[in-house]
Amino acid sequence: MQVVFPELGAATYPRHALHHAERAWPETNCHTDLFIELLHTLGREPAAGLGMTVAQDFEGDQFTFFKMPTRDIETLFGLDVQELSIYRPLVDHIEEQAARGRIVLVEVDAHRLPDTRGVTYLADHSKTTIAVNRFDRASATLGYFHNAGYFEMAGEDVEHLFGFGSVARPVLPPYVEFAKVAGPGLTGRALRDAAIARFADHWANRPERNPVDAYRAALPAHLDWLASEPPCSFHPYAFNTARQFGACMSLLAAHLDWLARQGVGGLGQSIALCEAMSSGMKTFQFLLARARARKKTDGLDTALDAIARDYDLAMDEIGRAFGFTAARTPTLVRTAS
Repeated sequence: MQVVFPELGAATYPRHALHHAERAWPETNCHTDLFIELLHTLGREPAAGLGMTVAQDFEGDQFTFFKMPTRDIETLFGLDVQELSIYRPLVDHIEEQAARGRIVLVEVDAHRLPDTRGVTYLADHSKTTIAVNRFDRASATLGYFHNAGYFEMAGEDVEHLFGFGSVARPVLPPYVEFAKVAGPGLTGRALRDAAIARFADHWANRPERNPVDAYRAALPAHLDWLASEPPCSFHPYAFNTARQFGACMSLLAAHLDWLARQGVGGLGQSIALCEAMSSGMKTFQFLLARARARKKTDGLDTALDAIARDYDLAMDEIGRAFGFTAARTPTLVRTAS
């Protein structure tokens, strides 16, 4: 058996506060959730690395699938994330890297992930990413990070997931990365200052146009498409639109709150606006589901308009608090002593 964190167990694993059930969006997307828990396990504060959320855009068919950039992960937390080239059976590479104390991140089919029971497990197919902590080929047992937690599985499901044992090897290998600890990561004032610098870069790359207004303009065509699709299409659509935006704003609020607790002043109003957008998009998702069922779209545009106006106000408040100019060239930040 190869294991990176031997002390972890699915029954006793303590999730990070960002994944508490009472949050509006206790899960965001597989990549961001995975790194939140991985950094948490390493004793590093993931809220410091969520500055990329300010740059989310509407991409025409979806909101940006936001992820912590590898530069941020390395700069703030001392983790080096690299692509792992698969030229032997996947399990050979997992064993090799885990033996070196590295976390292997594998794109898999959620069809065989028991933690998705009631969603995709043995019912549907969906691409997702897991991070391997514990793997034993002989007993076909696996301990892994996925979404908002840490889980364990065994037997035929593991063989299907990785294509070994009695299961044929996949024709095309999956996309795989590995994360190795390159340093201790930053702490204290150094972490705060580096997080602010990274946030400034992300602010400079924020969208030219209000992304919620852009989504409002595209929504009628989206509704026409949804009307022609089977009911099962609603879940992936909502995941890539309402959930990605709402969850992103929730994490932006968490990042700003963390900065405020590190001494950055003037962020209270922007935090409140981000939280309002997050909960507003949750309400919109319910309205959207009802509209699709009843074939009546009343109230959808009004709900999005309120969120869009909060977005404008939030960006103005963030700019004032950090001393950013309206142009996409960041300046130095104002912090409390």
